Amino acid sequence: MAHILAVDDDPDLCTLLKTALERDGHAVEIRTSGVTVTESLCRWADCILLDVMMPGEDGFATCRRIRAITQAPILFLTARTDEQSVLTGLGIGADDYLTKP
Repeated sequence: MAHILAVDDDPDLCTLLKTALERDGHAVEIRTSGVTVTESLCRWADCILLDVMMPGEDGFATCRRIRAITQAPILFLTARTDEQSVLTGLGIGADDYLTKP
């Protein structure tokens, strides 16, 4: 069982992710804002899913903060498809960058 932290401001997507991942036996914590991601939560997570476009602290800033705390895999799951966003995400420490359909 993996501990997965998902950070996305879309409540419908959060519900979908939580349901699907828990059905597969994973423990899932959902946060709807990057500013609510704590150090202890980062240390708990085996894998972190991040959106880029969130109010307050965007996913890039959240990624930088998380990467300073843990080396757990960080995957961007976002609607931002432009090449610069992909390069930025990977350049600041994300392990993968996936676009939402």
